[in-house]
Amino acid sequence: MKRVLGLPSLVLFGLAFMSPLAVFVTYGAVQQVTHAHISSAYIITLIAIIFTAISYGRMSRVVPNAGSAYAYATKSFGQRLGFIVGWALLLDYLLAPMMCYLVLSIYLHDYFPEIAKNYWIISAAIIMFGLNVLGIKLVSKINVALVACQLLFVMLFLVLSVIVLVHSNSEIYFLAPLYDPKVKLALLINGSAILCLSFLGFESISTLSEEAEKPKDTIPKAIILCVVLSGLLYTLTAYMGQLVMPHWPQHTDPDTMGLKLISIVGGKAFKAYFIGMTLVGCLATAMAAIASVSRVLYSMGGNGAIPSIFGRLHKKYQTPVFAISIVSIISLASMFISLTLASSMISFGALVAFTFVNLAVFKYYYMDLKQQNIIINVMLPFVGFGLTVWLWTSLSSTAIAVGICWLAMGIAYLRIKSRKIKMDL
Repeated sequence: MKRVLGLPSLVLFGLAFMSPLAVFVTYGAVQQVTHAHISSAYIITLIAIIFTAISYGRMSRVVPNAGSAYAYATKSFGQRLGFIVGWALLLDYLLAPMMCYLVLSIYLHDYFPEIAKNYWIISAAIIMFGLNVLGIKLVSKINVALVACQLLFVMLFLVLSVIVLVHSNSEIYFLAPLYDPKVKLALLINGSAILCLSFLGFESISTLSEEAEKPKDTIPKAIILCVVLSGLLYTLTAYMGQLVMPHWPQHTDPDTMGLKLISIVGGKAFKAYFIGMTLVGCLATAMAAIASVSRVLYSMGGNGAIPSIFGRLHKKYQTPVFAISIVSIISLASMFISLTLASSMISFGALVAFTFVNLAVFKYYYMDLKQQNIIINVMLPFVGFGLTVWLWTSLSSTAIAVGICWLAMGIAYLRIKSRKIKMDL
């Protein structure tokens, strides 16, 4: 693979996966749970996620491999457990483009009802396949443009929010969105559990280790920067929204609260702009997800965990074309599942990865290398591990059931192929 990605490109890749507009999707639900203190919940979420981000950064220095959590778990715990972690991670990455295609098809079908939803799904899948085959550099350039469009929307939202506040006749309480002694910490933590799902995707940066310039330096920095920048952006956007709309409007569905806020700030035209940017965000996330999962498959194929054809590169473009093809075909399953089902299943694989990457730091640095720094080699990874265990409580029963079935399939495959698997990192 060609090393063409610098620090800015890596950060923007992570932001594309996470989407700067994610704050509006969960705005109403978390406002309701936290009693209008979503920005405080975002701060708690950022603190919770940063520990796992640090663990990813540290392991990426040890194993600058495209396999991400799969490679890290293999390094620390051996090839069999590493395979299971990689298998679990595939579930999350395979579902991400499906969800994006579903959202895109629902929105476009609403605007063009004469065109079937499946047409939009197939068209998006073909375009994403072509762009990913042509190379990560092209994907990176397009992601820059797509993320820039989303960031422009957020900047306009912040500016329009300030204009609304300046012309408001009501008294503004600037600390109210952040602190209220009547709001219990338990409510903020419940909201934070929902918001953590908005941060899933930062780990996708580590899948690009073999295409990054100076990966031992740029990958850890990009992971931390992506988490911090997205967390601050989410918090600021939510905070301004709370100032504009401090009280919960009566008879408003929590699912449409984000759209209500956008309409108050910028009117119908701005709402239409938001829908357009949501579609842009779906394309950016799908493109990043396909790039990530194809790199994990490439790493697993190269190490013999799955058929070696997954580890082959296109002669001209140096991209894992077979892996990209398989992922693109699987993503067409979005024509046969609902958005509710897909969204309920996502995140299981990511949390498996988070759990074992935190444990991998402890195993590798403290137990294997005998580095006795208790703070960075024991406390930090175990705080990250504990917070990840807490995140498990936010998963739906459907996600857990599907995840367990997926793991059972992986374990069955591993037992059949156990004598042939050779993974050397």
